Amino acid sequence: MTRTRVRGRYSPEHVSFGWIALFSGPALVLYTVLVIVPILTAFVYGLFDWKGTTAGAFVGLGNYIELFTRYPVNEQIGAAFWHNVLFFVGTMAVQNTIGLGLAVLLHRTTSGKRLFQTLYSTPYLLSPLIVGYLWAMLLSPTFGPINAGLRAIGLDALALPWLGQPSTALPVLILINAWQWIGGPLLIFGAALGGIPQELEEAAALDGASPSRLFWSIRFPLIMPAVGIITVLTFIGCFNLFDLVYALGGSGGGPSGSMDVLGLLYYRLAFDGGTNAIGESSAMAVLMFALVFGVAIALERFLRRREVS
Repeated sequence: MTRTRVRGRYSPEHVSFGWIALFSGPALVLYTVLVIVPILTAFVYGLFDWKGTTAGAFVGLGNYIELFTRYPVNEQIGAAFWHNVLFFVGTMAVQNTIGLGLAVLLHRTTSGKRLFQTLYSTPYLLSPLIVGYLWAMLLSPTFGPINAGLRAIGLDALALPWLGQPSTALPVLILINAWQWIGGPLLIFGAALGGIPQELEEAAALDGASPSRLFWSIRFPLIMPAVGIITVLTFIGCFNLFDLVYALGGSGGGPSGSMDVLGLLYYRLAFDGGTNAIGESSAMAVLMFALVFGVAIALERFLRRREVS
């Protein structure tokens, strides 16, 4: 009887609302102050015409219309969006594919597994600004060690101004971003692979399944939830891109705007947008939030249906 009462007393069904509020309340307050309030504030600010820091007349959707009709913003917003899309596709192809490959190589491996996981995940802990400034120095066409090394081994034709020409700036940005964040998909895929029952793999191997057949028929279908999580997180990260590209190419988005993204355009509207900077930048922030939130929800539901089917 005593044991039953103790177990019942501390079972989840008997946890009071006060304890829930005590532990979740501080996080909820911080989330409200730092996320919900700024979103609502930006939505309200975007409905007014601003004169510096003073709200003027109510213009409704006027600021949103300005973004798509006023030169040069109307051209920059399309180019920036396209660069975000290319950045997302490139990140999925490079970062997450290599991360999955490394996770598979380290799967079921005991020798040096933790060491390699730590090495690949260490850049994850660095600020993107630090990473950007570091790689900007490494890729410098004048004193950068990468071009100096290429010239030293006779590959002068490959010693290019990597961040100074439009044809290479965006691909280099994708590679640098992949270098920094590859530890994320590596760890998530590694955890998903570790959750696969070993009996399934052993049974497939006894039936004569090749390593590629084992991966595509057994492992990959079972790690689809991890694929969905990484896809959504990658999309959110790619369309919130700002600090890395700012460090590598400045607020203008590199040579000829070849690295310009929506985050940089928002920055320019907020700090170089003229008298109505608050109104137009707030409208831009709301559009970015609606895009990221809406597509992330759609992606999550689509991938979840694929998992079920």
